[in-house]
Amino acid sequence: MTMKLITLIAIGLFTATPLVGYAAQASRPGATAAKPAAGKTAERFEVTSIKAVRPTLVRTVAALEKQDAKAAKAAFDDYDSGWNGVEVYINVRSPEMYAELEKNFQTRITEGLKAPKPDVAKLLPDAKAMLAKYDEMIAMVEKAPPLNRLYDDVAHLRIVRAHLREVNPALKAGDIAKARKSFSAFNDTWDDIEQLIKDRSADAYVAIESGMIKIEQGLKPKEPNVDEVAALVTDITTKYNAILAMVANDAKAAQAK
Repeated sequence: MTMKLITLIAIGLFTATPLVGYAAQASRPGATAAKPAAGKTAERFEVTSIKAVRPTLVRTVAALEKQDAKAAKAAFDDYDSGWNGVEVYINVRSPEMYAELEKNFQTRITEGLKAPKPDVAKLLPDAKAMLAKYDEMIAMVEKAPPLNRLYDDVAHLRIVRAHLREVNPALKAGDIAKARKSFSAFNDTWDDIEQLIKDRSADAYVAIESGMIKIEQGLKPKEPNVDEVAALVTDITTKYNAILAMVANDAKAAQAK
């Protein structure tokens, strides 16, 4: 990371190229793209990304069936992180389905799992119903025509950002191991979308990469300066979100045509 940034700055390779649907051509961050069977067309990025979140709900249900509230909360936290990456597709396709999944099921289950002693018997039916609704959503998306390709870029940016969003809550909770793991995951998948960032703003690209180096160094000590690292995370998140907003606005405009 350090050498790459230094090299880029040294030789000034910050020329922008036309924006294309990078995400539509790439596999989901951190996952290996499955090769389609002979005679079958590969599933589009939207479908594979939404399906990739489903196992977190399966794990939530399994944990609740075992009456393991702690494991259920961990699995559902993973769902929340994964859902944040792909929810844009559903919000565009069906605001009603989106509301049912997020404002109905997710809100109730999240609040239930926050209780000192979660009512597992009450949460399990909700989790099972949510999984069934999620499968209904997958079927809907599979049958629907693709959205404008820029929505794949929006989703790709959000999927990668999901790891970064986990860092500050982990720092606040004193879970330094989780913060390091989440930032490492963001760092590992950054390469998948950095061209999208660079094409929109060379300055933002350099600032984010510089901040990433500082965060990586700040998380190395046994007892990191939490406030300092959190401030750095907030700063690069703000810059990242500004680029994401640009791409999202372009996606909405293109879809409306």
